Amino acid sequence: METAITRRKTFNHGWVYTDRIQQDIAGQSVLEFYTSRYTHSSEAAWRKRIQTGEVHLDRERTTPDALLSTGQVLAYHRAPWQEPSVPCSFAVLHEDDHILAVAKPSGLPVLPGGHHLENTLLSLVRNRYRDRPPPSPLHRLGRGTSGIILFASTPLAKRSLSKDLSEGCVTKIYRTLVRGIPVCEKFSIKTPIGRISHPGIGYLYAAAPEGRPSHTECRVLQKTPEKNSTLLEVHILTGRPHQIRIHLAAAGYPLVGDPLYGSGGRPIDSEPDQRRPLPGDCGYHLHARQICFTHPAEQRPVTLSCSPPPLLRTARELPS
Repeated sequence: METAITRRKTFNHGWVYTDRIQQDIAGQSVLEFYTSRYTHSSEAAWRKRIQTGEVHLDRERTTPDALLSTGQVLAYHRAPWQEPSVPCSFAVLHEDDHILAVAKPSGLPVLPGGHHLENTLLSLVRNRYRDRPPPSPLHRLGRGTSGIILFASTPLAKRSLSKDLSEGCVTKIYRTLVRGIPVCEKFSIKTPIGRISHPGIGYLYAAAPEGRPSHTECRVLQKTPEKNSTLLEVHILTGRPHQIRIHLAAAGYPLVGDPLYGSGGRPIDSEPDQRRPLPGDCGYHLHARQICFTHPAEQRPVTLSCSPPPLLRTARELPS
């Protein structure tokens, strides 16, 4: 069953972001802490927030020059803000006492982050299932990625499937459209993925020699030479953040429309007067097509599928 597709752009209820001061931070001022750690806002913006009482130290108003001590707690009380509009529909693909599987639309974040707090898949799912223990997402999909995502409805499912996911015992198959025409019909990518610095958000994930081992298997489904594009089936054997986008860009086949990852699996350079692309920016074409796992209670194999959008279907799959 699928809810109606709507969009909402409403004020949320605000949020309190807390930080406990560690030993290596002790001695910094409140202003130094925020300007060095949360670089998305300027020093002037943080100073104003502190001076107007939006930042508390151990539950009391503080000043920009107050010095921090180990164990103290800083809290930034962010006022309600108008969140960006998002698609507010999802289809239920599978439901039992332990597992919920839904189809996430492209453009909808899974979890709160950045400008999104309540306009998320997590919020939509929990609002729909208010009469049962809150389902917990077992893995994530990027905001611009559509397709299957699993939720655990019981502690057993959360414990068992989280373990299986971390040990590579869950098979996840994707569809994506890339630029370029691969020479081989099947190929592997094992470029390490790790954190690199980013001036706007502190860090992001990209191809990095010192990163964690990562493994992606690709199979060509359809080539379109006149558009210099290829439809791929992608199987990820590890679960690094933005792995498919990074790996295919590193292999020379960036996702069509990806505003962030380019040559070498690194962020695309932007002009000095332009906004830098962020991991949550949409525009690329990526769909979680199939997932295979062992049911945590019944110990039987389960395979769930989700039909891809028309752009990610082969000519045979499209209606005649």
